[in-house]
Amino acid sequence: MNLFSSRLLGLILGLVAMVLFGCASTPPTRFFVLSSISDFEKVRNLEGEHCYAIGIGPVKIPEYLNQLEIVTRITPNEVRVDEFAQWAEPLENNISRALAENLLSLLCIRAIAIFPGMGQIPIDYRIDLHVIQMDGALGESALLDLSWSIADSADRKKPPLLTKRSRYKEYTERGDHGAFVLAQSRNLASLSREIAETI
Repeated sequence: MNLFSSRLLGLILGLVAMVLFGCASTPPTRFFVLSSISDFEKVRNLEGEHCYAIGIGPVKIPEYLNQLEIVTRITPNEVRVDEFAQWAEPLENNISRALAENLLSLLCIRAIAIFPGMGQIPIDYRIDLHVIQMDGALGESALLDLSWSIADSADRKKPPLLTKRSRYKEYTERGDHGAFVLAQSRNLASLSREIAETI
């Protein structure tokens, strides 16, 4: 083997080693879900209270959040999309499910339906959410800014009884995505309490 071939072989082996090392050092993707109130605080006794049939949705989110990757903010004009920290399900579905679980803890619920499956049961109130912003800076805070409405019918041609805009901010205990998702869960818990009190 001549000197050129030897160097070429060494270069190829070096590149292969770099590729293999790079693949071996890639961090695993972590998957997250929003937690419900019952996951981190005691829920009061609802026995004897008036019970409701609730419909939830649709939940609308801005396009920059419409992806499995978790989005956090670097500056007011720059966001970070982390391919190794992802929602375990589409974010609008995660919000709907966590809100349903929270309302089951906060109100006496005889039936609950999540859009688009609410046509099968008569409902007392329908809750629609339009998320404006749901991000924040890792190690600092998580922000949830949204408008929401309550209607007394599943008929979307009927105007809502109430429409409101709410903004919540929770500080994170650590600078990782787990702490960020937990803070967003607390934001959603605050929204759930406000909706329950309104109902």
